[in-house]
Amino acid sequence: MRNFLRFNGIAVVLTLFLCIGQSAYGDTGYELWLNYKPVTDQKLLQSYMDYCKNIHFADSRYDKAIRDELDIALDKMLGVSVVEADKGEASIRMKIVRQKKLGQEGYHISSRDGRLTIEANGDAGLLYGTYHLIRLMQCGESLDDVDITEVPKIDFRDLNHWDNLSGSIERGYAGRSLWKWDELPDKIDPRYRDYARANASIGINGTVLNNVNASSKMLDREYLEKVAALADIFREYNIKVYLSANFAAPMKMSSTPNDAKRGGGVGQLDTADPMDPEVQQWWKDKADEIYELIPDFGGFLVKANSEGMPGPQDYKRTHADGANMLAKALKPHGGIVMWRTFVYNDTSVDPDRVKRAYKEFKPFDGQFDDNVILQTKNGPLDFHPSEPVLPIFGGMEHTPLQPELQITQEYLGQSTYLVYLVPMWRKFFDFDTWCKGEGSTVAKIAEGKVFKQKFTAIAGVANTGDDENWTRHHFAQANWYAFGRLAWDPMTDTEQITREWIKSTWTTDSAAVKVIEEMMMPTWECFVASQSPYGLGFTTRPQDHYTAGFKSRVNKEWKVNATGIGSDRTTAGTDYVSQYLEPNRSIFNNIDSCPEYLLLTFHFAPWDHVMKSGATLRSAFFDGLKKTMQVNARNRELWSRVKSAIDPERYEDVIERLDKEARDARKFYEEADSFFREASK
Repeated sequence: MRNFLRFNGIAVVLTLFLCIGQSAYGDTGYELWLNYKPVTDQKLLQSYMDYCKNIHFADSRYDKAIRDELDIALDKMLGVSVVEADKGEASIRMKIVRQKKLGQEGYHISSRDGRLTIEANGDAGLLYGTYHLIRLMQCGESLDDVDITEVPKIDFRDLNHWDNLSGSIERGYAGRSLWKWDELPDKIDPRYRDYARANASIGINGTVLNNVNASSKMLDREYLEKVAALADIFREYNIKVYLSANFAAPMKMSSTPNDAKRGGGVGQLDTADPMDPEVQQWWKDKADEIYELIPDFGGFLVKANSEGMPGPQDYKRTHADGANMLAKALKPHGGIVMWRTFVYNDTSVDPDRVKRAYKEFKPFDGQFDDNVILQTKNGPLDFHPSEPVLPIFGGMEHTPLQPELQITQEYLGQSTYLVYLVPMWRKFFDFDTWCKGEGSTVAKIAEGKVFKQKFTAIAGVANTGDDENWTRHHFAQANWYAFGRLAWDPMTDTEQITREWIKSTWTTDSAAVKVIEEMMMPTWECFVASQSPYGLGFTTRPQDHYTAGFKSRVNKEWKVNATGIGSDRTTAGTDYVSQYLEPNRSIFNNIDSCPEYLLLTFHFAPWDHVMKSGATLRSAFFDGLKKTMQVNARNRELWSRVKSAIDPERYEDVIERLDKEARDARKFYEEADSFFREASK
């Protein structure tokens, strides 16, 4: 970051850290979309300088963060520093106004007669409004006659970090954890503030610091003090910290200091039964301890009775019993429990894995406390490249649901493939559940517009690491950015998000922007066609979720023979379709009306089934296996067209990624083509 000190009216720049993202060799990508570049259009430059010549701050709790960001942005884009002025003289005025419709985080930006105003009902709105103003200038937009009102559609907008205390990251493909636990709380890495800046700029207001496969040590006093140090930084940017909690923590770690004060001594309990009074008291004391250190702590994320993690079912209790026990401990402090619905351990629930989450949670609809929300993956399998929307969305009328999207590309090429995820997320948000008639989309459910609920939330599994550019692949930054923008408003236009990111990250050159957009948009559909055609299911090796693994998946995840391919989940098969409401149930059940991108999820389809294109499934299937190779070759050529508009270091980094993608995509294709030709005779 840069702080600016003024002596005798002369701005003297002191570089406190290495200039963010810059090195002797060029642009590393560290700045992400806060990559403030000099404005070259002279007319716009003069206009921006006129509007930004002086600023009146509103004396809000985020004034320092606002001023610091404006200092950086105005210096880099306009070559000027922040100058404060009285409200009557300022060219930019920030105001706290009484407008309940803006909530605590919304804002209104308007300009008139050469002056610009950012108004907000809550202090955080001024922070978000400032980032929006900066984004307008980054994207080369006029500030004349601006009239913009923005209010977040979802209350809690969180990143989930699957980071371990060892520094490793589960499903992390960009280096090691950002959190240096061995250095905290005494040493504060400057990168923590840059992380907070990046998230605040796209509206993210919460972060879960540790893996859902949680270590009980995370709740130990030693680590809570480290977490408190991070919370002190993130608080300056309206970001709350949350922790993943191990449900068996009372059995795995020492009791809290409060236990000793009560005369109970320090020691481990012999149970984590949520109905046990000592266990309930342990969690209440632990919550008190956390809030003593972190007054604005957000709450717990819990993975229970899933993939070997402990949970209430270990004691013949329900998910509601477990979640409510934690909720009661947090409620006096205003905390929430985010209870994950990703459960499939018990095969006795149903032989078909995709049915189990719905069957485990549907019976408890309405039994969760009002500060519990069920965090639910977008699909029923496991962040698969292409899945139907999990039918819990629309199926739980009395329990709030929190969509969980995966930004890190676990089954989508990780940080090697260029795969832009907004088209996939758009399909998810636009899906109509029909739970309250036509128009009951997932987006409206997530926004709390379909069912009455106390609060709303959304989570994205982060793709960050300590690589210099945060995400290893420069284009993977787009998915982090896009998640934040969609979390703010799930209906934000795809083209708007894409072009914002390109202009803020790479260049405002109109021809280059168009080319880069052409590169990004088809990548998800092409990847699906090549690696999981028509919603087939898992095709990668269980060990790495990346290389071809057809032999380990066939006849387990799906079937293939000379007759056809897919899984029969119709009423004549596993009857998964019956978890959906009409008309979706009938649409999915009929092979002729089933959306083709989900054809093999719901049907064991004959190879000679005629697709909408007129081609047979066999022909379309094998043609699709080539798609990633084809889009990669196309993107290599498109990228060469923008060479003059991109800095050399990042240009070459992308070339390296595209070349590795080409090699790996060809190898995957060759194995896929060989396997399916042999399997289908």
